[in-house]
Amino acid sequence: MIRTSDSLRSTFLAVLVALVAAACGSKTQPSNTPPVATTTITITSSGVSPKNAQISVGQRVLFVNNDNRSHNMTSDPHPEHTDCPEVNQVGFLNAGQSRETGNLVSVRTCGFHDHDNPDSTGLKGSIVIR
Repeated sequence: MIRTSDSLRSTFLAVLVALVAAACGSKTQPSNTPPVATTTITITSSGVSPKNAQISVGQRVLFVNNDNRSHNMTSDPHPEHTDCPEVNQVGFLNAGQSRETGNLVSVRTCGFHDHDNPDSTGLKGSIVIR
């Protein structure tokens, strides 16, 4: 009986660790680079730059599409876009267009991505509001 109990406990712990790891992995982690103090994020054929922007509470972020194709910039997570609704105001940008987020008034980190290309790591980033 002790072996069965130990085996069951080991299996339970392995499943628990896997569930915790999966839950942690669901958050967008665009990169480990420190955030850049800026209110402008540029989109090019290479992706977004900077990948991590830092702003002050109450500021907006301008997304500038310098790519030759359109992009649909939205808040994480995909496809709900519920983490930071202010980012959803950027939305669909044709080549050459730019648009601002709403006022970002809460201290937090907002992940964003291109809704039409959600798996592209180059088109994912974050806005750190401090």
